[in-house]
Amino acid sequence: MTAVPLMARAVLVGVLICAVAGCGDGAGSAPSQEPAAWREPASYSYTLRSSEGERSLIGDFRITVRDGAVVEAVGLDDSGRRVVESFPDTVPTIGELLEELEQARQDDADEALAEYADDGHPVRISLDWMRNAVDDEALYVISDFASAGGRRDAP
Repeated sequence: MTAVPLMARAVLVGVLICAVAGCGDGAGSAPSQEPAAWREPASYSYTLRSSEGERSLIGDFRITVRDGAVVEAVGLDDSGRRVVESFPDTVPTIGELLEELEQARQDDADEALAEYADDGHPVRISLDWMRNAVDDEALYVISDFASAGGRRDAP
């Protein structure tokens, strides 16, 4: 039997501990597929990246919600600026994005998935009503969520 050098044994033990303990890269836990109990606050702000599909809501936005309604939307890229200028009523609250997710699930969409932050707000919503149809997808990435109380959560 061949002897394993002490340093190699230490490395092996470290790798095994990380595998069992689930060592990560220090960036925090991965978003959950199931939401924690979360209620949409009446007032908050967030950044939305809306992509995929052929629809008017495409682009990057910084959105402010007060009393449950979008009161300010700033386009952060050319597409976002065009949406805010031409279709300002299409810029959603997080609650409206969750309603779209729920409607897709009720309509038996081929894909209606969400990932959630530790506090339960969604950080990613992916929709595809018909897998083989072209341009019916929607992907929403939510970041920089901050409730009116000033708490900020980032995925």
